[in-house]
Amino acid sequence: MSSPMKRGSRSSMRLIVVMLAVEFLDELIFGAREAAWPLIRTDLSLTYGQIGLILSVPMFVANFIEPVIGILGDVWRRHLLILGGGLVVAASLLLFAAGQNFAAMMAATFLVGPASGAFVNLSQATLMDSEPTRHEQNMARWAFAGSLGIVAGPLVLSAFVAVHLGWRGVFVFFAVLTMLTVGAVWWIAARDDTPLGTDGNGSDFMNGLRSAYDALRRRDVLRWLTLLQFSDLMLDGLHGYLALYFVDVVGVDAVQGGLAVAVWTGVGLVGDFLMIPLLERVRGLAYLRYSVLAELILFPIFLLVPGLMPKLVVLGLVGFFNAGWYSILQGHLYSAMPGQSGTVMAVNNVGGLFGSLIPLLIGLAAGQFGLDVAIWLLITGPIVLLVGLPSSSDAKPHVPE
Repeated sequence: MSSPMKRGSRSSMRLIVVMLAVEFLDELIFGAREAAWPLIRTDLSLTYGQIGLILSVPMFVANFIEPVIGILGDVWRRHLLILGGGLVVAASLLLFAAGQNFAAMMAATFLVGPASGAFVNLSQATLMDSEPTRHEQNMARWAFAGSLGIVAGPLVLSAFVAVHLGWRGVFVFFAVLTMLTVGAVWWIAARDDTPLGTDGNGSDFMNGLRSAYDALRRRDVLRWLTLLQFSDLMLDGLHGYLALYFVDVVGVDAVQGGLAVAVWTGVGLVGDFLMIPLLERVRGLAYLRYSVLAELILFPIFLLVPGLMPKLVVLGLVGFFNAGWYSILQGHLYSAMPGQSGTVMAVNNVGGLFGSLIPLLIGLAAGQFGLDVAIWLLITGPIVLLVGLPSSSDAKPHVPE
């Protein structure tokens, strides 16, 4: 008979594997969608402005809904929120695959926003709760799982296009994968030795709401929220327009545009993998300062250097040096709010109200001035990080009174 310690170790490992699988799937879908925008734009005759609206408006609205989900994740039955979110994500993927116009794509994206918050963000919170003293390190593992998904997404898309199933077929496939992952979460939740978050009755929701409000008044929490939003300019912000940049500005075809996304994500995968052992030896903020300086040099070179191959080489370096940005900053936000992992999701969404408008602003600027000009806005991200990163003495975890 196995000892309680061994059973606990196995249940903890099952929990970690399934939570990381949720993140892998989320980024697999995201990676394929970003690489598919040239194909979707052609099939549905979308404009830059419409793409910007699809990327921004549903995310903006979701930021008003997801804080409620996050607080409920701390005071109610978290596993039901995760399972329900996964089911709605699967439905939204089917709607996206069937979309025939701008309105249908917008509706599908509206649906997936809060559902993904419940499915993915509460899974991340659960992973953080599994080891409260190792937030940076486990966020690095989370980021690596996501990078695997981002790398695989364009490859899966290319395979479906090669066999004439197209971008619609790949999203039907993702809906099936989502249902299988929901089944794995249900299996974990059904095991008594593998707790999946809280199991309260929701009576403390108002207290949770007050805790979130109090957190948003703290300087350290506001700092991490601001840095997370601006760091995303060089992460999802660049990723969202990368294929379009290479097709419309560099002048390559859709296949070569997909290659650029593959280079970006592939090198980023290597960087995220190396972050796992690096954060066992080096303070995350110390690494982050050097990587921000590197990006301030590399990104202008990427935009200015002529030719496909030189751009791909510099793009790879850009993708390598922004590895760890999200995991380090998000890990510090969790450390600043101990015992409130679901509420971290809530305050993140408040910060996301600003961040969700960024793709729209870039899309509108691209429509007015051209994507070659608008993409320079992304350099604001590393500039803000350079100015706003705290010293080591300012980055100590918050201790509740």
